[in-house]
Amino acid sequence: MNWDDVRFFLAVYRAGTLRGAAQRLALDQTTVGRRLTGLERTLGSRLFLRTKGGLTLTDSGRQVLPTAENMERLAVSFERLSEGADERVAGEVRVTTTDALAVDFVVPAIERLRTTHPDIRVILSTTTRLLDLARREADVAVRTLRPEQPDLIVRQLARWEVGLYATQGYLERHGEPHPDEGFAGHDIALYQEGVTGRQDDTLAGAPRGQGRVVAELDSSLMLATFVRAGLALGELPDYLAQRDSRLVRVWPDRHRATPYEAWLVLHQDLAHTARVRVVVEAISDAFVR
Repeated sequence: MNWDDVRFFLAVYRAGTLRGAAQRLALDQTTVGRRLTGLERTLGSRLFLRTKGGLTLTDSGRQVLPTAENMERLAVSFERLSEGADERVAGEVRVTTTDALAVDFVVPAIERLRTTHPDIRVILSTTTRLLDLARREADVAVRTLRPEQPDLIVRQLARWEVGLYATQGYLERHGEPHPDEGFAGHDIALYQEGVTGRQDDTLAGAPRGQGRVVAELDSSLMLATFVRAGLALGELPDYLAQRDSRLVRVWPDRHRATPYEAWLVLHQDLAHTARVRVVVEAISDAFVR
């Protein structure tokens, strides 16, 4: 196999469909199908089975998968090392973070960066999925969990208490909850299952079993927006309240056991690339501000 063929094989494997692979590769579906067929013809073996649920690996496909992933790691490493000494403050930098951190910190950083370094183009992805920096799915990440993978440079940007918040209008309609009443008579907004591992069956340390869960959101931005609208109580990081006078902290002396953290992450091979370095500095400065 050559690397160009491997790109198509891995894209189809990860997407599960030709259409999804085409979107990942920014190509048309016909081209992806033709390249996959050509690879199978070269190897003399069928790599995928066509099922109702999409494309799944055959035994032959599973056998070549580790080799393909090793080739990808080598190709990405070569690309990173070739860029490591690039002193041009121009070009693309791929950044990934959550939607809330993007709105509050990363986009303001990009705004200032446009003034000082207009030749840098930031490709920003907002998702709760952890993109793989080792595979160059992103160059810089701002995450709420500290990664443990080797070869990554990690810097803590912020750490905030997570308190219980509502609007004044909500509290006037429903009253303030009592910690010992399980939120009886109150509406609660939570994260959807799987969005975070830090949500449990309490709010600010108080059991929430008697409360009405009226919404489950898939991001911090949506949770904050729902609470700001006066529709429910919810746990939010303190910095949001400092920026929004509509939010009132309930029980100021109580907070979630685990804080809300922001970590800046990049691969060590890109630490000396000029365009990546200025993006990292701009994002770090946004958190200081």
